[in-house]
Order: sequence, then structure tokens, then C-alpha cells
Amino acid sequence: MQRRHFTAALAATVAAPFAEAQTWPARPIKVLVGYPPGGFTDITARLVCEKLGQRLGQTVIVDNKPGANGIVAVDTLSKAAPDGHTFAVVIAAHAANTTLYKKLPYDPNKDLVGVSLIGQSPLVYAANNDGPFKNAKELVAYGKANPGKISYGSSGNGSAVHLSTELLKSLTGTHMVHIPYRGSAAAFTDLLGGQIHLFGDAAQGLIAPGKAGKVRLLGVASDKRLAALPDLPTFIEQGVKGYVASTWAGMLAPAGTPAAIVKRVADEIAAIVQMPDVKARLDAMGTIPVGSSPAEFDRFIAQETAKWGKVIRDGKVTLD
Repeated sequence: MQRRHFTAALAATVAAPFAEAQTWPARPIKVLVGYPPGGFTDITARLVCEKLGQRLGQTVIVDNKPGANGIVAVDTLSKAAPDGHTFAVVIAAHAANTTLYKKLPYDPNKDLVGVSLIGQSPLVYAANNDGPFKNAKELVAYGKANPGKISYGSSGNGSAVHLSTELLKSLTGTHMVHIPYRGSAAAFTDLLGGQIHLFGDAAQGLIAPGKAGKVRLLGVASDKRLAALPDLPTFIEQGVKGYVASTWAGMLAPAGTPAAIVKRVADEIAAIVQMPDVKARLDAMGTIPVGSSPAEFDRFIAQETAKWGKVIRDGKVTLD
């Protein structure tokens, strides 16, 4: 009798997640974004979420919760019910935060699960048109000859551009001064005005002004050129061996979200990023579509955490 009760209870426990997945989504899905509307993260999230809602037959709402390098949104996600109705889109800063902050309000290894890597966007660097360098090769040469005289702007301490430029400094033996801003827009404005010499961003933010001649594009931090900027050489082509740096966008779920739901969303994202209209938009943004499995994204985050952790420690990067 006891064995029958135990077997029935076990069967019910195993069946519960599958039953939940069968009735999902039961209400609108919320996707948290840790940055303001209009930037790379927000645009990527909205592009995917619009299609996701259509494919699931349910409303998918993007909820912007900016603050603390994306931590506010991820903390909210970690405390959400793991029922498949709350997700978040994060970027490279998410992996860096593990080392940058002495203590996070969540455990990235226990409170979160990867869903899918949506896409990667190699960083593009730009200079003021009146600046002393016209390409990446000249940037490095000027930096070596004039240590400390190049100021570079980023969207904030711990951002992908901040850490990637620290990596660039390490690879080239140059010394450049970091000027953190509260967002990319302010940094770009100061680049135009000549207050800073150098600025990096996801390609999406620099393609249009570069083509319009408002700024001078120096190079792309990738192992191959971008389809949106076929005439812009990579840093590697210009002599900076091994310099590959990108931001990326990926979706997370709270730990405990039924695996069947996580897999369904991952499968949908993989299909969405290959849809002709979505792929064309991502290409135009300088973003390489991926659409990974949950396990692949978890491994990718672990690799990114280790990579940027080393850069942070070696460069003694702090949030001060």
C-alpha cells in the first residue's frame, strides 16, 4: 500500500511540469530589460519578443527596469515565480557583474537558468573627425607614443566597452584614460564635441553616424568584417592580434522554470532569429544571429564570466 502511494506521488511530481507546460502560456509573458528604451538591448529584445508573441499566441511585454549595470532587472527576475511567464534579456555586462560586484542580490549559478543566446554584436570604435588617428593602426601607434593622452568614453563602469577597451590596452601596451558616462548617448555626444577621443559601442549605435560621416570609424573588434560595414577592417586585420570583443543579448529565466518551457522558448528564438525579416534587421544592426540551446547559453555565460573576470582582475577595474 505504501509503495503504491509512493509510486503515485512520484508520478504526480514528474507529471506536474509537463502538465504546466501543456497549459502555458496562461497569461501575458513579461520580458525584463535592464536598460532604457532605444539601446541595443531594448531593440534586440523587442524585435524577438514581437515575433515570440505571435508564435505563442500570447502577448509578450517588454518591461524596462534600468539600473546598476542590469542588476535591477536580473534581481527582479531571480525573485519571479518560475512558471514561464517572466524572462529577462541580458547582455555582456551580466557576466562581468559576477566579478565587478563583491556581492550580488542573487546567485547567478543557482537563481537563474539560460534560455538562449539571441545574438552577438562585435564592438565598433569611432573617433572624432578632427582626432589624431584615422584607423585602429594609427590609434595604437598614437597611444604608444602618447601614453595617457587618449580619453575613451563608455556607457558606464563595467560596461562591455569599458572592459573591452581595457583588454585592448592590455593587448597593445597602451595607456588610455576611461571616462564613464551614464549611457551611450552622452558619450557619443561628447565624442562629437571633441571632449573625448575615442568611443566604442555595439555596431548598431555607430553604423548610421559612421556612414553619414559624423564620426570616423576605426575598426571592428571581430575576427571577420560585418555585413553592415563591409569596408571597415577588423582590428586583427590592422595588426591587433586576438582582439575580439562583443556585446551580446541572451534570454534568462528564473531557476525552476519547467525545462519543457525553457526549451520551447529557446526553440522559438532559434527560429525567430533566422526569419528573413528578423535576420535582415539584425544584419543591419551589425548583430550576428545565434539562437542557442539552454545548455549552450549556460556554457557561454560561464566562459564570458571567466574571460571578463580575468580582464577585471588583471586591469584592477573597479566601479569607483
